[in-house]
Amino acid sequence: MTVLPFFILLLSICFCKSDDILTPSKPLLPGDKLISNDGIFALGFFSLRNSTANPYLGIWYHNIPEREYVWVANRDNPIPSSLSGKLVLTNSSDLVLSDSKGRILWTTGNNVTTWGDGAVALLLDTGNFILQSQNFTQTWQSFDQPTDTILPGFKLWANYKTHTAVRLVAWKDSQDPSTGNFFLSRDPRTGFQILIWRETSLYWRSGLWSSATASNNNGYIWSQIVDDGEEIYSTYNTGNSSRRSHWKLDYTGDLILRSWNNQSWEALFKRPDDGCRHYGSCGPFSYCNNMVFTGECRCLDGFEPASGFSANFSRGCVRKEALRCHSDHFLTLTGMKVPDKFVYVRNRSFKECTAECERNCACTAYAYANLSSILATGGPSRCLVWTDELVDSEMSGALGGNLYLRLAGSPGNSSAVNNKKTGVTSKRKNNKSGVGMVLKIVLPVISFLLILTCIYLVLICKPRGIQLNKKRPAMGHLTTSQEVWDQNLEFRSIRFKDIAAATNCFDDTNILGKGGFGKVYKGTLEDGKEVAVKRLVKGSEQGIEHFRNEVVLIAKLQHKNLVRLLGCYIHEDEKLLIYEYLPNKSLDKFLFDIARKSMLDWPRRFNIIKGVARGLLYLHQDSRTMIIHRDLKPSNILLDAQMNPKISDFGMAKIFGGNEQQESTKRVVGTYGYMSPEYAMEGIFSVKSDTYSFGIVLLEIVSGLKISSPHHLVMDFSNLIACAWNLWADGKARDFVDASVTGSYSLDQVSMCIHVGLLCVQDSSSARPLMSSVVSMLDSEAMPRAIPKQPMYFAQINRETKEAREDLEDSINGVSLTAIEGR
Repeated sequence: MTVLPFFILLLSICFCKSDDILTPSKPLLPGDKLISNDGIFALGFFSLRNSTANPYLGIWYHNIPEREYVWVANRDNPIPSSLSGKLVLTNSSDLVLSDSKGRILWTTGNNVTTWGDGAVALLLDTGNFILQSQNFTQTWQSFDQPTDTILPGFKLWANYKTHTAVRLVAWKDSQDPSTGNFFLSRDPRTGFQILIWRETSLYWRSGLWSSATASNNNGYIWSQIVDDGEEIYSTYNTGNSSRRSHWKLDYTGDLILRSWNNQSWEALFKRPDDGCRHYGSCGPFSYCNNMVFTGECRCLDGFEPASGFSANFSRGCVRKEALRCHSDHFLTLTGMKVPDKFVYVRNRSFKECTAECERNCACTAYAYANLSSILATGGPSRCLVWTDELVDSEMSGALGGNLYLRLAGSPGNSSAVNNKKTGVTSKRKNNKSGVGMVLKIVLPVISFLLILTCIYLVLICKPRGIQLNKKRPAMGHLTTSQEVWDQNLEFRSIRFKDIAAATNCFDDTNILGKGGFGKVYKGTLEDGKEVAVKRLVKGSEQGIEHFRNEVVLIAKLQHKNLVRLLGCYIHEDEKLLIYEYLPNKSLDKFLFDIARKSMLDWPRRFNIIKGVARGLLYLHQDSRTMIIHRDLKPSNILLDAQMNPKISDFGMAKIFGGNEQQESTKRVVGTYGYMSPEYAMEGIFSVKSDTYSFGIVLLEIVSGLKISSPHHLVMDFSNLIACAWNLWADGKARDFVDASVTGSYSLDQVSMCIHVGLLCVQDSSSARPLMSSVVSMLDSEAMPRAIPKQPMYFAQINRETKEAREDLEDSINGVSLTAIEGR
């Protein structure tokens, strides 16, 4: 009965005599220091810029002449120069830093049960400052609140279920530890990569982990990657315990691995450093070649510089040959840091991952890795697909992986494949003289014959615009080109030369936009009428299919919220669509542009929401046939001079006939993020698929944020849907409204719109309302509205609620739909 208290008393006495321990009875004052057991680190008050005051409390390497601070407690709240500071461990087991006037400058804020004199604060030899209870339970650690430094043993973690991550924030400058412009974290969406942000813009990313450990060239730094079923984290250590080293996020934005070499701090590794490693510096469809010393931008195989000059990559690269979908092939690029903006598809084998991309004509590339060596749960595979531009790629050699890039044509005929041509070159050299003689004779003859042929064709052939006849009734699903061009459609006859004159011979200065299958030009006809001309890329088989679809569908549709097709021109490979010109272009140009979004006040936004809803209702119910758009998004909503919306781009639309209610396809097309879950993962689409897309667009219009916005822009929620749900459920609808909309909206109207949007994006298609109900709810706030169910795929996890965590684990087994915006 008397031994245990005596032992605790003896232990307390030992603690009080140790220089590495702080107790409630022993505060830390200016001039005092805690020194870790082996003398590696020290904690105390310090100053910068040769100041005599001690405004900061921090940790630094002990007994190293070039002082290096690894942690600062009160970085944004320094002690006033005229006052002194004091660090106290309170009886409530909180660490509290205050000035001599009693003002609290920093605290751990534990708010736990009082442990009295048994609690201690301890500085470890790892540089970690911890709070420990009487029974040796750790209640707080500085490693959970890092500044700008990663020390051996530190866990760089991301929770891919709650989409949260620990962050490092750089100093403002070399002599100012306050919060700077750069911060680092593991990607909170997947945990697969490390990101550096410069304020709200991506500055650098590490690429994706593909193995359990990674080491640097010096052989003593290693990083172990662990997935515990909820978090992915990595730690690093040194093979030599006496070596002093750390990772530092410098105020310049560089992530540096530094080591003390007994004279100075030596930089062993630095990213992004100089060259082309900064995020997206090489532009889309290009990569930074790090196999050369300085690094240089190059186009991916099958692409060429968009600017036409190989030294200028500001605009990236463009395809040499347009994709044809079913006749395309995939080229394997090895040693690549794969691009950003991927969609993570869970539980796929390599064969299934390949099929996932092959059957989706919008898929531009995919990558695969088997992570069984590091993933404890969630499946051993990592299937990534891309449906948009490929951005921020690198040639990384042995540290990279395989990227499977979609290119036009078959592998044997593709100009994109970098075959070694040594034998071919040799043969050409051996036959150079013979080939030269043949060319001198044959080429002039061929040229002469071609000239005669062209003259003959010009005389007998007269290209003409197509006036589609009115004999056949409209058909539902079309299969042949003749069936398409023989529909009962009414167009004005337009000559090619008139269109060429209207667009100044398709001059680049008249380009309004670019799509997957061609460019759109602004033109002015002879009568002064302004038009938009979509020109199909020659040789694009899938483009022809979309062209036919759009001609047949849009010509039949007459509604003020659908774009009007005025005419078309078809002659051999030249295919043009002529639309009404809408001067304000597309909704996304206003909604996601900081400089222009203020032009969309609430009355205009609400009018756009209602107009898009009425346009969809017409497609689903009021037109002659039921039509599913399948690609509704802000870039496909055009605005006229009065900012009235018009739905456009019917290239992916589908006609439903008879009693059809839904259809399935193995070829999923559209834009990730706007696709409904059942369509993206199972290929099932219906009118409710468009309802889901409308719900996403509605939430974007209200908030001014993209569905693909990073979580820190969505008020630290995991995504836009989670943000809308939580704020609406908490009665904080005002916080969801775009900040650029000031004083012009009704809170009841906004809350009603968010309510309708959440009904539209419910996981179950049967729970979503028809567009007729949506229009009725938008027209009348008194209209009864069902209570939306919380979206399973985006549920917020309470760390203390096991049931919520288990529910989410059961539901997350498919594509992450909010990762990127495709096409």
